[in-house]
Amino acid sequence: MVARLLDAGAAEVRVLSRDEAKQEAMRIRLRDDRVRFYVGDVRDLDTVTKATRGVEYVFHAAALKQVPSCEFFPLEAVRTNVLGSANVVDACERNAVSALVFLSTDKAVYPVNAMGMTKALMEKVAQAHVRNNPGARTRVCSVRYGNVMCSRGSVIPLFVDQIRSGVPLTVTEPTMTRFLMSLVDSVELVEHAFEYGQPGDVFIRKAAACTIGDLATALCNLFEVPAKFDVLGLRHGEKMYETLASHEELARAEDFGDFLRVPIDSRDLNYSLYVEEGDPTSDHRSDYTSDNTLRLTVPEVMSLLLGLPEIRAHLDPAPELTVVGRR
Repeated sequence: MVARLLDAGAAEVRVLSRDEAKQEAMRIRLRDDRVRFYVGDVRDLDTVTKATRGVEYVFHAAALKQVPSCEFFPLEAVRTNVLGSANVVDACERNAVSALVFLSTDKAVYPVNAMGMTKALMEKVAQAHVRNNPGARTRVCSVRYGNVMCSRGSVIPLFVDQIRSGVPLTVTEPTMTRFLMSLVDSVELVEHAFEYGQPGDVFIRKAAACTIGDLATALCNLFEVPAKFDVLGLRHGEKMYETLASHEELARAEDFGDFLRVPIDSRDLNYSLYVEEGDPTSDHRSDYTSDNTLRLTVPEVMSLLLGLPEIRAHLDPAPELTVVGRR
């Protein structure tokens, strides 16, 4: 995201995180004076307020994302994913930031684990701000998508490491399905939200899916190794398939082709109309899940993986060393 903003001509990009080691690595890699680094934590309102002073757009990606970790430490997930997100909204509103986009996940729909539950509450924090502050200076909306391939903590780098180490791939459940999205797709979703998002919107990037078994097989085929798996079973808080949008959301969603826009439910706390008269309309469409979306075959997954620079870097042979000397 930082590289994309720099390429687009941003005058300044600020990075707020609590990991100074990763900031130093980014500083060395980018070598661009337009990037300014702030060490801090979204749990601290004062830190976020100082970092967002004079800023026009904010992209909020800070979160605890590992499902098993959040199962063991749910209050830590609440402090970062919920209370930290509330701090970001508060800081942006204080500093009159133009637009704020929250990064959410398919696990926020029908959540069964602490990570998904706190991400769902993060979306509610954004929408509550919109409902309670109709004259807000900051336009707040969210984006929601599935697994970003080769992102930190995703399964693909783990599988690649296991293949290169010559050990069986640790597969939780081969028939489990997950959405697949490239890093470029995820950045384009954020850009779409910044451009078209209205207060309280949730934007969803449509995506294909595959089974974890087919993903593991596709990687083994690309690296030309036998497909050997060590099946572990479901981990804490995992589901067999994920949902990007509920059927209730799809009933009011706007289709942008590659994207779906789910507007905020703008009803207020005066429920008399609905309690006394009811709503006769109904919708019988299905949820949008990784089990009923386009299912990729193993060759199709292989083709998708070959489009990732991280995978090509592992597959492309190193350039030969040529030594030129005088006779």
